[in-house]
Amino acid sequence: MARYDQLLTKLRAKKEGAFIPFVVLGDPNRALSAKILETLVVSGADALEVSIPFSDPLADGPEIQGAVLRALESGATVEGAFSLLSEVRTNHPTLPIGLLMYANLIYAYGVEAFYQRCQEVGIDSVLVADLPLREAAPFSSIAKAKDVAPIFICPPDATDEAIAGIAQEGEGYTYLVSRAGVTGVDQDSHSEENCDLTQNIRRLKAAKAAPIVQGFGISTPEQARYYLAQGVSGVISGSAVTQIIRENLDNESEMLEKLANFVRLMKQATL
Repeated sequence: MARYDQLLTKLRAKKEGAFIPFVVLGDPNRALSAKILETLVVSGADALEVSIPFSDPLADGPEIQGAVLRALESGATVEGAFSLLSEVRTNHPTLPIGLLMYANLIYAYGVEAFYQRCQEVGIDSVLVADLPLREAAPFSSIAKAKDVAPIFICPPDATDEAIAGIAQEGEGYTYLVSRAGVTGVDQDSHSEENCDLTQNIRRLKAAKAAPIVQGFGISTPEQARYYLAQGVSGVISGSAVTQIIRENLDNESEMLEKLANFVRLMKQATL
């Protein structure tokens, strides 16, 4: 958890936002996934948000679902994912690393054993996408005992009770979304769907929630700049990253070059 605090404090002092790319571990295969992770970091990513492939990713749109299928077809496993992350942690000891998970995968592994493994590998946070806040206590209490930050999603229609719960239980950062639905590339950086965005940012800050990071639909520097101007501390981009991977499956060097260029452009937008 301290890595998020250190990163966001440093960026705040420089009046920068955080750029956090998201990828599915093992996509399209283990060897190339390791190169992708390293490329993202050395090209300027401030942190990583990653997921372990799960056969029923309810919160993910078609692009990330495709990445999950590629990873599973290549033989991705939970232990293989932890092995990849262990390599990243060894190479980048101060980099915040967050996992986006689904509850069934954690249950299957064993809740305490899963968070213990996260602690051993050096994972900073876990967001359980399909776990309602009211059912999160058994997960978040174990996470905190293992020094892993529980991350919660703040939806656009969050009630006052939900805002208070997120502020009380969440650590590391708060995952803010400005529209309902699943992940995906959004062509509109500030549509009518975002009308409650600034209000929710104010409500979260008033409740003293963990620093706010905007996710869902961010694929361009313009979108990153827009959300950062509303007062969030960082932005996450996943489908756009995964799209680059999909479009360049037959050309590894071009894939890595395009990923590096995308990260550099998005990071520049946070300055």
